[in-house]
Amino acid sequence: MLAGLIVELPEPVVRSTEKAIAAVERSSGQLPVAWEPLARLLLRSEGVASSAFEQIRAPLEEIAAAEVVPLMTGPSAWVADNLAVVAAAVESARRDALTIDALLGWHRRLMDHTTQQRDPNSIGGFRDRPVWVGGRSPTEAAYVAPPHELVPALMDDLVEFANAEGLDVVTQAAIVHAQFESIHPFADGNGRLGRVLIGWLLVRRLGVLVPPPFSLFVARDPGGYLSGLTFYRLDQLTRWVQWFAGTLERSANVASSLVVDIEELMARWRERAATVRTTGGRPVRTGATFWAVLDMLPEHPVVSAPLVAARFGITGEAARLVLHRFERLGILSPLELRSGVPGRPMRWWVAAELMEVVTSWS
Repeated sequence: MLAGLIVELPEPVVRSTEKAIAAVERSSGQLPVAWEPLARLLLRSEGVASSAFEQIRAPLEEIAAAEVVPLMTGPSAWVADNLAVVAAAVESARRDALTIDALLGWHRRLMDHTTQQRDPNSIGGFRDRPVWVGGRSPTEAAYVAPPHELVPALMDDLVEFANAEGLDVVTQAAIVHAQFESIHPFADGNGRLGRVLIGWLLVRRLGVLVPPPFSLFVARDPGGYLSGLTFYRLDQLTRWVQWFAGTLERSANVASSLVVDIEELMARWRERAATVRTTGGRPVRTGATFWAVLDMLPEHPVVSAPLVAARFGITGEAARLVLHRFERLGILSPLELRSGVPGRPMRWWVAAELMEVVTSWS
């Protein structure tokens, strides 16, 4: 139980947590005034990496489309569900304390499209059976989670600890995450939800606009991550917090670099649109819908005419004309996506250069 836990860390580890906090705050401070689209892009990086660590992968283009309309099924929809939970948790952190109901709601949303979980009673509810990691049975397992009868009390204890403010946020997030994974409260989705809690705490305690893509570096160092969880369970908290703080600092630095790269790309696009005459046209005039769509692309790198029409209150034909102009400028290119619904397929466009910048960091 975490209630009454006394944490004493050696000075080098404390310095590591302080450096991680500074990096997270610096990363958030570098977001521009109109930060919402870039924040969405950073959250997407976190959600995609978190899903990839659980071997749930899909093309970024399909994931971006699945976020907009429920056309996709399979992995792209599962990752889109993860992104929705990450965004919901960040928004919740700005307003509310953590609750069991919130966790159950996030789990329900996370499992919205999954086909791996057949028992509806285990979606949005704690597990009612034993679970273990590795091996064919508990006697062969690498780790056996606590009996399911203890989960409610353990989770009440974890939520109380997560809402407290007696520790620095990096140490607190490290403990909350490792404790959550050790409790393993759900039948499925524990890894993704446990990493959501890290972002929730960083936003809650530091007031940052968006947490860095921590899962990106978890996916790069799965051995260090799994070893760290084992150290935590062996009561070697110092080693776990040291790894956690260093990984969080690196992820914050990557977020800062990603923001710079995206801002530079957007500047090149704006210059191109303002100076290049497209076939049969002229440079884009000030105040045109085009510029609003351009600013939206980090939030929605895959777009359709219906999305643009609904977002900016224009006709479908006007939206198509805008997107064709992006295509002539080389900012957007046509994209074919599989559809999960019958009828005429929707036409999509993708900001390929933007996707390349994101994937270069992942």
